[in-house]
Amino acid sequence: MTYVSERSGAGSSPSGAGGDRQPWTAGTGRTTRKRSVSYADAGVSIEAGDRAVELLKSKVKETRRPEVMGDLGGFAGLFRLDTKKYKNPILASSTDGVGTKLVIAQQLDIHDTIGIDLVAMVVDDLVACGAEPLFLLDYIATGEVVPDRVAEIGAGIADGCRYAGCALLGGETAEHPGVLRPDEYDVSATGVGVVEESEILSPDRVEVGDVVIAMRSSGLHSNGYSLVRHVLLGAGRMRLDVVIDDFGRQRTLGEELLTPTKIYAQDCLKLITEAEVRSIAHVTGGGIPGNLVRVLPEHVDAVVNRATWKPQPIFDLIQSKGRIEDSEMESTFNMGIGMFAIVSAEDADRALATLAGRGVDAWQAGEIIEGTGNVQMIGQHTRG
Repeated sequence: MTYVSERSGAGSSPSGAGGDRQPWTAGTGRTTRKRSVSYADAGVSIEAGDRAVELLKSKVKETRRPEVMGDLGGFAGLFRLDTKKYKNPILASSTDGVGTKLVIAQQLDIHDTIGIDLVAMVVDDLVACGAEPLFLLDYIATGEVVPDRVAEIGAGIADGCRYAGCALLGGETAEHPGVLRPDEYDVSATGVGVVEESEILSPDRVEVGDVVIAMRSSGLHSNGYSLVRHVLLGAGRMRLDVVIDDFGRQRTLGEELLTPTKIYAQDCLKLITEAEVRSIAHVTGGGIPGNLVRVLPEHVDAVVNRATWKPQPIFDLIQSKGRIEDSEMESTFNMGIGMFAIVSAEDADRALATLAGRGVDAWQAGEIIEGTGNVQMIGQHTRG
């Protein structure tokens, strides 16, 4: 965070071409003095914003890369791109938010993990084209800047950047009194990465006979929470503090729903150097079919066998409570897979060994066959 401002128009003050003016009363010819109105009277605290920035500085410094120039507080973040590393560097960019998972964080008053979700949504889109995430800029809008809460949100963003290997270059915290409640906030971020032009991952590289490798998700990640809240907390009338035996370790529903999204960026970058990776699909909104299809050329199909993995218990809970059809589940949630890599058959074992060496639970979930650019889901998940 580099600056704190108000963008909502929650209050107004007299102004004009001549700048600040004294209020006056028509007909008297005399000015009438009134109590001075401050920005704080309109619900915006500059001091609170400055305090939040101070609390975050040490966490932001932990994300610093050698290419970063300057420090927090400027009007723009500066990043020196090392063009000597590339013949034809291509910049990649991605922007995203966290969606209504934020509501769960606000209800539980737990704010130090939602930033990890935010970073994951951005950087794992970048790495899907083979790009190394370089830096990220965040945006936090809140009804009231509570320095400790903003610092917790920012600390999660900084943690996510460290996991992804990118710099948190700056951002904005905006106070929106009258638009958001004091305890409400929303977050978004934009990331920039770089990839050698000849190494961009694309559907054109996928061939018949390639292998589809799946990487296990940490849970729901950050998609489908409007349906989750409707089914579990609305119609299901479940409480966030209820312990669910199937989750294990005396884990509550709230803890499960706030499990941070796994960040795969560094794992995928390592995989790209060790194996012949054709394409990568980040499984977000749209589920497995809706995202894997995005990295397929029109002359092939991807066959994914459900029998190769067991989704986490949270998916069974959502489906049973909401009586949701299989097709709806698969088009909304990741169903236990956060990332796919399509690799050459010759490099499949090496790819799996590379991911295992990095602690990533991965397996061969399918193959590429002749087709028309579709995803075929076959088999049934193991239950119980």
